[in-house]
Amino acid sequence: MHELGVVFKIIDDLKEVAVENDIDKISKVTISLGEVSTVIPDYLHDCWKWARKRTPLLEETELVIEKIPAITYCDDCKQTYETVKYAKVCPHCKSENTWLIQGNEFLIKEIEVPDPDRIED
Repeated sequence: MHELGVVFKIIDDLKEVAVENDIDKISKVTISLGEVSTVIPDYLHDCWKWARKRTPLLEETELVIEKIPAITYCDDCKQTYETVKYAKVCPHCKSENTWLIQGNEFLIKEIEVPDPDRIED
């Protein structure tokens, strides 16, 4: 399961951002995850739950995953199509002269920190 390694990389990046910005808690992290990125969202969530308990900066941090649809472009007919549904063969002209233009990304999109003025009960 490479998702645990991915989580460790996210945590390393978040720690670096926290140090650079003098942050001691992060409340939410939003990840943009391509549909064909090879990272399985459910496994990523499970690994996150395990790893955040071992990282004081992230103990209560929510992980949100936003899916980026996989889109392929056909060089022959110049159209795009859903990669997962049609794979490498263009549904418009049946060409295999295609390439993925979106959908294998893995990005930290947003980091939220607790509001320092908010009073906790």
